[in-house]
Amino acid sequence: MADDSFIREVNEELRKEQAKAVWNRFGPLMIGIAVLVVLATAAYVGYRQWDESRANRSGDAFSQALTLANEGKRDEALTALAELQKDGYGAYPVLARLRAATFKADSGDVAAAVTELDAVAADSAIPQGLRDMARLRAALLLVDTGSYADVSSRVEAMAVDGNALRHSAREALGLAAWKEGKAGDALKLFDQIVEDDQAPQNIRQRASLMSELIRGSGDAS
Repeated sequence: MADDSFIREVNEELRKEQAKAVWNRFGPLMIGIAVLVVLATAAYVGYRQWDESRANRSGDAFSQALTLANEGKRDEALTALAELQKDGYGAYPVLARLRAATFKADSGDVAAAVTELDAVAADSAIPQGLRDMARLRAALLLVDTGSYADVSSRVEAMAVDGNALRHSAREALGLAAWKEGKAGDALKLFDQIVEDDQAPQNIRQRASLMSELIRGSGDAS
């Protein structure tokens, strides 16, 4: 029994010595790692809060600009959007540019609206989806004020299978073609929309009406 007790005491002392040696060798490193983990976590949480705060402020500013527009305060809305373009965060500066272009178009200044939309579409720093949306908006404005070539130069590349905006792009092209007397080309585009099961219902309905109108007029024969 005495021998067993002695052996246990020796083993316990050895474990203590080993633990002490490990701590002396790696303790400072482990403390350093723990401190770095705490600091990194604090920095990440702080950044998230800062990021969300900036996004929320920009979102509120954008909503306020839309409210001003809905109240008929166009100049104040444009001023608010201009400030958001300069100081906004995330996608809000681009959204402000798009909305400002819409205001200009609604007030009759289509040329200025198209110029702004083309500038957005040409900005490689902007996400592709927003650039495509700007091209589409410009094309839809040019259906009434421009030529088929004007519309085509902006949305022809989007009117292909697989593109999420193909239905609207084909509608813009179809309307521009029909306006320019290219009834056959217009009919093909509207039929493409009607035959596409993924086309939104409202666009398919308009395309169907246009197809019936063109066929009924006999212009496509």
